[in-house]
Amino acid sequence: MGKVVNVVLAGLGGQGVIKASDILADAALRAGLDVKKAEIHGMSQRGGSVSSDVRFGDEVLSPMVPRGEADFLVVLSPSEVAVTRSLLRDGGRLIPPDLVPEAALQNKRSLNVALLGALSHYLDLPESAFLEAVRAALPERLHAVNEHAFAQGKACAARSHA
Repeated sequence: MGKVVNVVLAGLGGQGVIKASDILADAALRAGLDVKKAEIHGMSQRGGSVSSDVRFGDEVLSPMVPRGEADFLVVLSPSEVAVTRSLLRDGGRLIPPDLVPEAALQNKRSLNVALLGALSHYLDLPESAFLEAVRAALPERLHAVNEHAFAQGKACAARSHA
């Protein structure tokens, strides 16, 4: 993985955007990559726009993904898709919130981890690094439900990409 991978995660406060970006950054670190991360909190309350940039590769110099250069845009709220689409590069991949049906999740609050599972389908990072990062970021009582969500997200991405 010689090039830098640019990922933007976006959603609303309380949806787990920052937690998802922490997990992604940790997974890339566990895979031995250089990682930089930046967060933008719109309104610092539940429901305000939140985004986080995660960049990883052999060497990353800046934490910010330049506008129009995101390889992946992971969006947790339908209302944020149109707002953030301009961050995606031509040929980049949007991972929208409706990729993983809510009915497929044991807990709808694990959508952030499910969308990371979908993202993992396209990344050259070991699944074990993601799952270790999920376990490190969440209390033990939430491990099983989030591992299930991750697997559901990965399966949904595989089906949509086929």
